[in-house]
Amino acid sequence: MPQGAWSDKRERQYEHIKESEKKQGRSTKRAKEIAAATVNKQRSESGETKK
Repeated sequence: MPQGAWSDKRERQYEHIKESEKKQGRSTKRAKEIAAATVNKQRSESGETKK
C-alpha cells in the first residue's frame, strides 16, 4: 500500500488493478505504478484529496 491515507475501498481497488495488470504481463513494479496512479486519479476526481 503506497498511501496511508487510502480508505479500505481504495486499497481493494489498488490490489485489484495491480493483479489485473500483472495478469496482462506487466512487471510487478509497473503494475504497482499503474495501480497507484489510477487510484490517485479516482480519489482526485471524487474529491477525496486536498487541492
